[in-house]
Amino acid sequence: MAEVSIRVNIAGRTYPLTVESTEQPVIRKAEQAIEDNIKVFQQYYSKQDKQDLLAMAALQLAAKSVNRAGSPAPEATVDPGDADLQAQLHRLIELADGYLNT
Repeated sequence: MAEVSIRVNIAGRTYPLTVESTEQPVIRKAEQAIEDNIKVFQQYYSKQDKQDLLAMAALQLAAKSVNRAGSPAPEATVDPGDADLQAQLHRLIELADGYLNT
């Protein structure tokens, strides 16, 4: 598969990534989900620190992913898309954590 270089914007920061071309739509959906959650937290909570907002958005998305993975569908299977999204979110969180801790 072909790798592509993309840039994702999370909490006002741009992160360069190299991903498989087939992963790009998943990364974009994850990027949008994080940004959507950050906007919700900004509207409803007085916390305006980007790191706090990012942490809460990541926690909420990870909890949803874990909940879905831990609760199989009635036919006792887990949608492979959920596992892929969980892996991508974990990758983005590690990347963001690396940038925030430098």
